[in-house]
Amino acid sequence: MSLRNRTHTPILSKLSQSLRALLFVCTLGSLALPSQILADNAALMKLFEIMKAKGSITQEEYDQLVAVAQAEEAEAASAPPVVAVAPVAAPSMDRVEQIEDRISETEAELKALDAHIAESRKSLADLDKLSAETPKDLMEKMLDGKWYENLGIRGYVQFRYHALYGENAKGLNVPNDRSVSDTESFMIRRGRLIISGDVSDHLYIYAQSDYNASNGSGDYVLQMRDLYADISLDSDKEFRFRIGQSKVPFGFVNLQSSQNRAALERPDALNSAVEGERDVGAYFYWAPKEKRKLFSKLVKEGLKGSGDYGVFGIGAYNGQGLNRSDTNGQPHYVARFAYPVEFKSGQIMEFGLQGYTGSFVSRVSAIPGVGTPSSPDHGNKDERVGLSYILYPQPFGIEAEWTWGRGPQLTEDMTAIETDSLQGGYIQASYRIQDGQSNWLPFVRYNHYDGGRKFGTNSPWDKVSELDIGLEWSPRPEIELALMYTHTFHRTNTAAAPYAEVENADRLGLQLQWNF
Repeated sequence: MSLRNRTHTPILSKLSQSLRALLFVCTLGSLALPSQILADNAALMKLFEIMKAKGSITQEEYDQLVAVAQAEEAEAASAPPVVAVAPVAAPSMDRVEQIEDRISETEAELKALDAHIAESRKSLADLDKLSAETPKDLMEKMLDGKWYENLGIRGYVQFRYHALYGENAKGLNVPNDRSVSDTESFMIRRGRLIISGDVSDHLYIYAQSDYNASNGSGDYVLQMRDLYADISLDSDKEFRFRIGQSKVPFGFVNLQSSQNRAALERPDALNSAVEGERDVGAYFYWAPKEKRKLFSKLVKEGLKGSGDYGVFGIGAYNGQGLNRSDTNGQPHYVARFAYPVEFKSGQIMEFGLQGYTGSFVSRVSAIPGVGTPSSPDHGNKDERVGLSYILYPQPFGIEAEWTWGRGPQLTEDMTAIETDSLQGGYIQASYRIQDGQSNWLPFVRYNHYDGGRKFGTNSPWDKVSELDIGLEWSPRPEIELALMYTHTFHRTNTAAAPYAEVENADRLGLQLQWNF
């Protein structure tokens, strides 16, 4: 039904019903007059026919009026004679003419309303046409100054299941993967929501939350992951400051988003430097415009890039970890250099060098049979350097990083936490297969670490030696399925004393990720 019909039909219906009712009552009232007034029954019948023809009364009402008029005429004919009354001029025809005039006026009003609606429709159509034909740059100018129009919302979710094989595997504890447990079934490993965008040409904001973060007690909470602003000094954003909670620029794999990483989790050697990858701090990043475009390309084209953390970065951060307050008033200092090169063949390679220094205050608790380890009030020396080499999968890829340094570590007799040496790294080989929208990425990775796990309670010694073999399949950009088998040659359970060693254990991880 058209807008016109939907609007006018109820009005006409109500008007018609009201008129019919009025005429019906008036007519019945007329029939109740003395029979002398009804003498000219032919005129009354003519009135009924006019009313029916105009639709003022229905056929059923017409039949009823005729029947009543005939009955009154018959009754008047059989009644005894009465004193003649002066004839009264019948007003019926005048009243009918008045009603007809009112109907004509109403019809004229409805026609005017029709014309107004038609004009409104034309105006709306013209407005739609104007909006569609307005150039994009003009629309952008109209929205200029409305910074919230530039914000975007995106995110991803990782649904994971792990199966452990053999008695040895029951003792496994993987600090950065809570799903590795003989008591876990299905798990939402990560549930990230990101709001970001340019407030102006010189201010970019980024906020990321995790809907399934751990608070350390085994429960899961909503947690702030990132909350920072990039303040650019130039329009090309080659020089910028990053202020707030963000990733610490140490290690390619730490900076690479879990959304883009092939392996289920980061290797211990690099991740033990900054568990959670983030801290509150202030950094300065620089990268030429063409390198910024290349960093962006490595992510957008599915080449597992780390994102844009500049060719050169330097800064300071608290150093005590994600969502933790500083405990010694001494910030950590970090610097990083990363240089991607694109050859004429299209192959892209990246070299990186990074390092940090500071003092870390370990968390301590009593060890059964030993007591609480002693630890310096202002923490132990915490410093590392690292090398990175990335050959992006086009189609064959290599990813390798190694780190050396010193950090807090529980002594062998477990009575004190002292500064000790550490070293470790990983190497990963992969091969990218593209089939239309579908992408396949088989990979193999070796992970090694030997040193203190500073973020663990009492900073226990941690030795890790593992081999990962996996396959990532992405049938569409928004869906990824990953399968990874891990053989543990050696891994320390750093969750609680006496920090048992687990050897020759196997596990299988399955993960479904959806991006939005």
